[in-house]
Amino acid sequence: MTPLAPYRRITIKIGSALLVDKAGKLRASWLAGLAADIAALKAESREIVIVSSGAIALGRGLLGLSATSLTLEQSQAAASAGQIALSQAWAEALGRHAIVTGQILITPNITEERRYYLNARTTIQTLLGLGAIPIINENDSVATAEIRYGDNDRLSARVATMIEADLLVLLSDIDGLYTAPPARDPSATHIPVVERITPAIEAMAGGAASHLSRGGMTTKVEAGKIATLAGTAMIIARGTEAHPLQKLAEGGLHTLFHATTTRAQSRKRWIMGTLAVAGTVQVDAGAAGALKNGRSLLPVGVTRITGDFERGDTIAVLGPDGSEIARGLSGLDSADARLVMGKKSDAVVELLGAGNRAEMVHRDNMVLTGNKEELAS
Repeated sequence: MTPLAPYRRITIKIGSALLVDKAGKLRASWLAGLAADIAALKAESREIVIVSSGAIALGRGLLGLSATSLTLEQSQAAASAGQIALSQAWAEALGRHAIVTGQILITPNITEERRYYLNARTTIQTLLGLGAIPIINENDSVATAEIRYGDNDRLSARVATMIEADLLVLLSDIDGLYTAPPARDPSATHIPVVERITPAIEAMAGGAASHLSRGGMTTKVEAGKIATLAGTAMIIARGTEAHPLQKLAEGGLHTLFHATTTRAQSRKRWIMGTLAVAGTVQVDAGAAGALKNGRSLLPVGVTRITGDFERGDTIAVLGPDGSEIARGLSGLDSADARLVMGKKSDAVVELLGAGNRAEMVHRDNMVLTGNKEELAS
């Protein structure tokens, strides 16, 4: 079985040094080969999301910024110019395989604030459902030193967990994790599999090797912690050669970081343990039974609402007797929820408009608090 065989939804992170040469020019032939690899994976009914660095590196070349170190303002200007070229390059490369791309620029608040998180996740999942490939990057043209992710390794991990990817692939200039940085220690040995990221594993990582990129093995291991704790496996593989994903699929040298929990476990723990309850909704017996059978909570079954909350806030779902039976992320703010409470779906559409979501809480964003098996699974 090839390394990619078990995974259906894959996030792939591409570093600046792979896409852009030292002169600030796009490595077009390399990108063409990668696009062919991606098209082959997509032809196998896999869903692919790309997190692509390269905007600043391309913008440097376009604007003639040759200094090794740029000011924040110069970096933002380079990102602004380079993002257009980067988006066009991906659209053309994948367009040759009849693949449509969609560009999404992300800043840290989008994956940290629940409302933006849900909107971004829905956009990405909708693009995937329509057969397109989302191309995602940090919005460097407006990010500041204080708020930015700082590298696209961690950004890719945030994106992978946000969309519940099975696998995150970090294409790099090295074929995985070694016991020590190989450039410093010729006796360093390759580690093919990491079951769990321990302090000893973290100590093996080194720093960034190029002024064109902000990442290094340290940030890759940190990305691995984010991904694996959320139920997403991660692979670090060499991306410098032509057709890097094809070589990986054929068994090329790499390091696989196993997920330490399932995505379902991680999501349930997140909803139950880290988010404060902003309000409650009480439901009738019919709705309570539907929830226990794995259905979403629809407004028609809601009998009472307390609290003021926004879409994406955590709410407790109470049964007819007032005891908590579930907890989840609200699909509506409290004002809209009260407006459609007790109403059937067609009435909800009339009141809120066809473009709004009809569920009070979607089943994917809900945990049954009285189900010990679900909480433990």
